[in-house]
Amino acid sequence: MNTHREIFTLTNSIILITILCYLLQTNIQYGDILFGLNIYFFTQGFYYQVVSSMFAHGGVEHLAMNMIVLWQMGNLIEGYIGKVRFFLIYMIGGVLTSVGTLAYMYFTEDFVNVVGASGAISVIMGYYALKVKEERKGIFVWIMLISFVPIMFGMPVAWYSHLIGFVIGFLAGFIL
Repeated sequence: MNTHREIFTLTNSIILITILCYLLQTNIQYGDILFGLNIYFFTQGFYYQVVSSMFAHGGVEHLAMNMIVLWQMGNLIEGYIGKVRFFLIYMIGGVLTSVGTLAYMYFTEDFVNVVGASGAISVIMGYYALKVKEERKGIFVWIMLISFVPIMFGMPVAWYSHLIGFVIGFLAGFIL
């Protein structure tokens, strides 16, 4: 297992890219809307949003929270499965989570602006939950907590993206 001693990991590169994308997002007009996953996917053909939304965030606190979890879990899982499989799980799983989120928006007609890496992070958490049975209950509780506790305090959370990502990661564990 990776003990976080390496600086140049794929996970750390994704973190750096995410921070740079956040800086770009916050320094261009309508950056949140352009990079987020929203109705413009359907109405304006902003198809790139299935990827860009994984790198956009709703504020510094949101970015920091996601990057801490990604640093912790991403480096752990990357060290266990290698860079290529980690990249495939994170990126393809993140895109599939975005597609699932779009489906949720479409069928519920709840077109909000969804941003954040937590859907892709939930994918790697779902993968980890399948592979490490002893951690499964704890990870499931964690996903439930980050999905629903903030809502009780009036914070907007795309809980469905967390759950969709977790299921995609869990299922990916059977394939990869």
